[in-house]
Amino acid sequence: MKAFVAGATGETGRRIVRELVSRQIPVRAMVRDLATARTILPAEAELVVGDVLNLESINTALGDSTVILCATGAKPSFDPTGPYQVDFEGTKNLVNAAKSHNIEQFVFVSSLCVSKFFHPLNLFWLILWWKQQAEQYLKNSGLNYTIVRPGGLKNDDNPNPVIMSGADTLFDGSIPRQKVAQVCVESLTNPQARNKVLEVVSAPTAVAKSWEELFASV
Repeated sequence: MKAFVAGATGETGRRIVRELVSRQIPVRAMVRDLATARTILPAEAELVVGDVLNLESINTALGDSTVILCATGAKPSFDPTGPYQVDFEGTKNLVNAAKSHNIEQFVFVSSLCVSKFFHPLNLFWLILWWKQQAEQYLKNSGLNYTIVRPGGLKNDDNPNPVIMSGADTLFDGSIPRQKVAQVCVESLTNPQARNKVLEVVSAPTAVAKSWEELFASV
């Protein structure tokens, strides 16, 4: 296995890279700025320059990768096309590149509540709507996929057990980004995680379960 991470310098993406490295899984991290990436990502990660809005650069950056983990996301801005460009068109480009490279699995970090059009987050230029369109494009692609929909993202980790459920069943809650990274990486080696939408939060009252039990429950 060789993992390719898009959005590698983002708060969730960098944790995915570190999780892969900690498990000694070779990783290619696609970044736009090598100098910045070197200060954020572990030295063991192979850094490649690319942009999700440029399909040719993705095809070059993929190299000999066998799986893709996508943790991209539009940053808040005054550009109303941001979520459409990054969360939809960028993901489409990654999916199209994955198909041409015979990628074995595509893990996509989406968001809880993408099916709720009137959610307040959609005030940010319909970001949830575009993530949902990207999910659908991935589902229709023919690729093996895992869609991870985390609740509110926390930068600090905690010991709270993970709660995992199927599509459109969890509508509130939060989860540390580190646990999201673990879900993503665990899904690469667990057949029970394939071709599923996984909604994930964590809570101190949750019952601790193994990854196998969590994936099998969805």
